[in-house]
Amino acid sequence: MPARRSTSIRGTRTPAPSKRARPDPDEFAPEEVADPQRPRDVVSFALARRSALESLRRGGAFTSEHCDAEPMLLRAAKHHGEPAGRPCPVCRRDLAEVTWVYGAQLGPLSGSARASAQLPVMAHEYGRFRVYVVEVCQRCGWNHLVVAYTLGDGVPRALGRPAR
Repeated sequence: MPARRSTSIRGTRTPAPSKRARPDPDEFAPEEVADPQRPRDVVSFALARRSALESLRRGGAFTSEHCDAEPMLLRAAKHHGEPAGRPCPVCRRDLAEVTWVYGAQLGPLSGSARASAQLPVMAHEYGRFRVYVVEVCQRCGWNHLVVAYTLGDGVPRALGRPAR
């Protein structure tokens, strides 16, 4: 007959991590910026995109692995997307680019899709925020991160009231 298991939990209990994200300390450090509208800390994902497309073309990946855009991303492409000026690499239809902004200084605007025409204005209103440009095909669901960069004037701002 197997030994009876103990139902007691042994060990120490650690507190659950806070659900509130802590801002990056460098996010609020003053920074010398010559031109707030000029992108800095630019990261291009062109090589990763090329690798994904090559894997798709060679048959090493299924179309469903790369054409898996979430409904929220598809809606953002429909309402906030701007024409990319190039066809979708999978289905050859029109491709849209969606611009997302993130940053602790943005407050409730963080994590929202914005038109690229709004970015120069935001660069003068906020000290530092990240911009992510994603290409999306509404027809087949292809999506890929194109480029990420930082904008802002480098002057730390006090956070506004959090959104409810």
